[in-house]
Amino acid sequence: MEQQVKGLPSNAYTLLKEGEIYDPYVTPKKIIPEVTMRSVFIGVIMAVLFSFAACYLGLVAGQVFEAAIPIAILAVGLAGMFARKSTISENVIIQSIGSASGVVVAGAIFTLPALYILGLEVNLMHSFIACTLGGFLGILFLIPLRRYFCVQEHGRLPFPEAVATTEILVSGEKGGKGAKMLVVSAVAGGIYEFFVDAMHMWPMQLRTDVILGSLGATLAEKTRLIFKINASAAIFGLGYIVGIKYASIIAAGSVLSFLVFLPLVFYIGQHVPGILPPGSIPISEMTELQVFGEYVQKIGIGAIAMAGIIGIIKMGKIIVTSFSVGIREIIRGTKAETEAGPRTDTDIDIKYVIILLGVVLILIFLAFWAFSAEAGSTGFALKVAFVGLIMIGALAFLFTPVAARAIAIIGVNPVSGMTLITLIIASLVLLSIGLSGYIGMTVALIMGCVVCTALSTSGAFISDLKIGYWLGNTPRNQERWKFLGIVVSAIAVSLALLLIHKSYGFTIDHISILEGGVSNPAIPAPQGNLMAVIIKSLMIESEIPYLLYGIGALCAVLLEMAGVPPLAFALGMYLPIQINMAVFSGGVVSWIVGRKSKKMEEAKKVGESTPKERGILIASGFIAGAALMGIIGALLNLPAIGKPIRFISVGIKYVSETVADTGVVVWKTGDHLHYFDTIGGQFISLAGFIGLCLFVYFYAKGKSAK
Repeated sequence: MEQQVKGLPSNAYTLLKEGEIYDPYVTPKKIIPEVTMRSVFIGVIMAVLFSFAACYLGLVAGQVFEAAIPIAILAVGLAGMFARKSTISENVIIQSIGSASGVVVAGAIFTLPALYILGLEVNLMHSFIACTLGGFLGILFLIPLRRYFCVQEHGRLPFPEAVATTEILVSGEKGGKGAKMLVVSAVAGGIYEFFVDAMHMWPMQLRTDVILGSLGATLAEKTRLIFKINASAAIFGLGYIVGIKYASIIAAGSVLSFLVFLPLVFYIGQHVPGILPPGSIPISEMTELQVFGEYVQKIGIGAIAMAGIIGIIKMGKIIVTSFSVGIREIIRGTKAETEAGPRTDTDIDIKYVIILLGVVLILIFLAFWAFSAEAGSTGFALKVAFVGLIMIGALAFLFTPVAARAIAIIGVNPVSGMTLITLIIASLVLLSIGLSGYIGMTVALIMGCVVCTALSTSGAFISDLKIGYWLGNTPRNQERWKFLGIVVSAIAVSLALLLIHKSYGFTIDHISILEGGVSNPAIPAPQGNLMAVIIKSLMIESEIPYLLYGIGALCAVLLEMAGVPPLAFALGMYLPIQINMAVFSGGVVSWIVGRKSKKMEEAKKVGESTPKERGILIASGFIAGAALMGIIGALLNLPAIGKPIRFISVGIKYVSETVADTGVVVWKTGDHLHYFDTIGGQFISLAGFIGLCLFVYFYAKGKSAK
């Protein structure tokens, strides 16, 4: 980088000359507080909070925001609240423990929601075991590679996310105000989301069939063409961080699905008598949501699957190279003599890594033995457990260096493609040994979760270790306490998934897709639905819509040939348009705020943060605050506690029903107030959303946050 933060060595990001060494921010001989009760406690709190927030947002928007940066900002902001200001090394530990939230969420939401979507037997123990063991594998497979990626490749690998987090932590030593901006934005976004999602003061969704009056209603009736935007602070903030480029690509995918494919399918359906598979009723009788779910969304599934495969093919060379690096480094580590090196180059002893790895693999074997116990005899269950152990161990080891290298180079982990490959391989292997049906689907999905979490963990953890390398933390401490972060995050994510399932449901009316249910548009869970459809097609004989999948796959290939990122476009094709248009709105505001100006150039010259950078802090606050309020709203909406949300709801009234057999009173959603479904309600929602955009614009354009 051209401009260094004061105090960080000038060779932090450059290749070292022959004989030159890198002396970190906190030198090896300098001992300052690192692992303390304070750093561990705050790190655990961050892991819990951001696990719930990231899980909710990931299931709604299909993307998990990077927790490391906002956690680093909060750590800096909290540092001055104590009589002894937290050291930069303590802040690294806070960030390292807390950022386990994002990696566990990324591993969980790709696979575990499919268990709920399919109506399979699932409990907290399934989720906790899969996430914990996967996270442990990711840590243990990565430790022998730390020196290669962090030390030997110094200056060669850019580590974009690690650079951003390091800059925040170093600037915090000079006294940063970024945390204040993040907290203010979190409060603003949380209040806004609570008004909309919990109190129902105005409709969340802007719809052309309402706001355009009779014209919009006619278009909806005759063509099923409806344009929608979710006026959500969380999704808007996500779009701001994604930026105009990818937000536009995602939005373009939605335009193709909702404004081209959907009306086209409905038009064809008017001329086709009877039911056209895979639909369950005539297309002429379907709503726009049914047409999308039964036909158009499956085109998106095909596009997502092909985009993942393309990503794996493109990384073939990296896979082979990284695999050889993994073998070489582990062999070298086991043969090396144990020497007392500098504090900043001390890992957990390799012999303990191997012992822990053996213990984790044994636990994986026992877990899958228990999961498959109902499939048949004890011998057959042991066979399934052995196959699962071999597959998980081999795939996690093969792909761990790939995930780490991808993060180190471009800051993006291709975990989706690798998880997809894992799930397909697992399903085919389990079928070959005679395990299918409900138990087969459950075992395959849990296998996928273990591998997915391992890869997500290894990719993100290499960034943590690189941050520690630049700033002079003890790697052994980061490695030890990352285990705690994984355990805490696994518990929090398992609870969040169960809470969202109980409160909202992954399918409408909690009817599984195996029983004819459809996805809940409020909780799209795109990756989970994708995995559910694939596992259902492989494990249960059913009519597979190959033509629709093929159209989507062809779209992905054409996009790749045209130089358009196929995964982003495919995600837009799959997700409901109201989500992607909110993402696009955030991207547009990001572009407006980030345009070059005299004020921006002046800020750069004096080392102040730019409006675009301050906007990222604000957007991060929106995401955290709104997502946490979404979890609170889910708690208030739990039927088990009588839906206390009914006491604060303004625009929606709740009605009670008495269950005949038990006499239990159940509260359900009733009718909206009149204004809620009128043009007036739409204009209130539009005014609130515009206010949200203006808040970001003017707050970001204000004074420096540094």
